Amino acid sequence: MLPALQSIDSLVVRCPNWVGDIVMATPVFECLRTNFPHATITALVRPYAKGILEDSPWFNFIVDCQDKNLKGLEVIRNTFSQTKPKMGLLLPNTTHSYLTLKYAGIPLIYGYKRNLRKFFLQGPKPIVESGKYKPLPMQDYYLELCRFLELDIPEHPKPKLYISDQLQGKANARLHNYGIQLGDLVIGLNPGASFGSSKCWPAEHFSKLTELLAAKYNCKFLLLVGPGEEEIAAAIVEASSVNIINTARDKIDLAELKPLVKRCNLLITNDTGPRHYAVAFDIPHIVLMGPTNPIYTESNLEHSVVMQKDIACIPCHKKSCPLGHHACMRELTPSDVLEACQSFLNGAPA
Repeated sequence: MLPALQSIDSLVVRCPNWVGDIVMATPVFECLRTNFPHATITALVRPYAKGILEDSPWFNFIVDCQDKNLKGLEVIRNTFSQTKPKMGLLLPNTTHSYLTLKYAGIPLIYGYKRNLRKFFLQGPKPIVESGKYKPLPMQDYYLELCRFLELDIPEHPKPKLYISDQLQGKANARLHNYGIQLGDLVIGLNPGASFGSSKCWPAEHFSKLTELLAAKYNCKFLLLVGPGEEEIAAAIVEASSVNIINTARDKIDLAELKPLVKRCNLLITNDTGPRHYAVAFDIPHIVLMGPTNPIYTESNLEHSVVMQKDIACIPCHKKSCPLGHHACMRELTPSDVLEACQSFLNGAPA
């Protein structure tokens, strides 16, 4: 541990904004708690994502990060006046995230030296190759900050999530109402992506896949639906000839999603948040990868099959297909995905 950190008894970590990035950052949270066992550790996170971190053993407090106006910044500063953090760790790369902690009066701020903030905070410089930042698995990218702080790193870092007895009980009741019993083969479907339509496998492909799977296996389909994904969920249900449990009406939040993903025997998912829930709970899953570089999520793939077409325009990292054909997802056929499913479902009841 750096000498400057030896006396730290209260610290704050500014969490990433994206759901998947938060899950991939959980080894950092574990590392902080291990290295600062008696410190007050506060998570500063977007309000919609608090449920991801609830019930974990890492944090004494989870604080809403609403820092887009002066009123929100004042709330954060007043909240931190109670815990008096002496050190802040920034996981996002933005200068704005640095200014939030600076305004809150945090004396020591660490993070990657990127953007304008590189002149003001302490931390490593990201690796640059050919004038661009080198892509790295996000888990490793975040843990490199812990190495810079000279902290003891977990020997086998892996995302973790936690579920309280109360949350599990609520999920059990919900699953019972869905007609899902203890021994049922449950296949989860995650068709949305808050990033944008470019990450979404076509609704008709999901529908066709359910029909192909239902013809081979005695299974139940659990359609996991987040805010704004109701339309694609309805399209999947309408186009399929088999029964699909549509969770849209229940407005599942990010905390309630945890036990539902954990209940799945197999998850078929776009490259989005619930994919990383599956990693955390060791749930077999198939990732339908479109316009993004797989290197960013290239860790803890023991229970994962990542499917991506070899197309010249990949990766574009655009929110919608700039060419209009969306070939990276459309050319990934239901038959292709069925074949990948069979590697996980061999021996399942027909």
